[in-house]
Amino acid sequence: QVKLVESGGGSVETGGSLRLSCVASGYTYSNYCVGWFRQAPGKEREAVAVIENDGGASYADSVKGRFTISKDSAQNTLTLQMNSLKPEDTAMYYCAADGVTRYGTCTYWGLYDYQGQGTQVTVSS
Repeated sequence: QVKLVESGGGSVETGGSLRLSCVASGYTYSNYCVGWFRQAPGKEREAVAVIENDGGASYADSVKGRFTISKDSAQNTLTLQMNSLKPEDTAMYYCAADGVTRYGTCTYWGLYDYQGQGTQVTVSS
């Protein structure tokens, strides 16, 4: 049974940093899409950062230069380093794995086989 467990969320002030981790059990991160998504109240879930199946990383425009996604296959851990956090980054953050591309990107939540339960990030002004 595959399980993804996120951790590292919390409450920070504007400009602060958080490091989210997603540990997989029953699954080994491979060359399929992996990524972080988020959903704020009243908004649709969006892709924040993904690692494409060629190993390259892609980011939402709103987080470019502030967030960094990385994958450690040996530790079966997916990480999202978030710096210079803003109130608009407040959301539930989810990791996802074993995704496939659509239109050449890994940004479609519904195309991932495995998702975590989420970790809350709250950024206060």
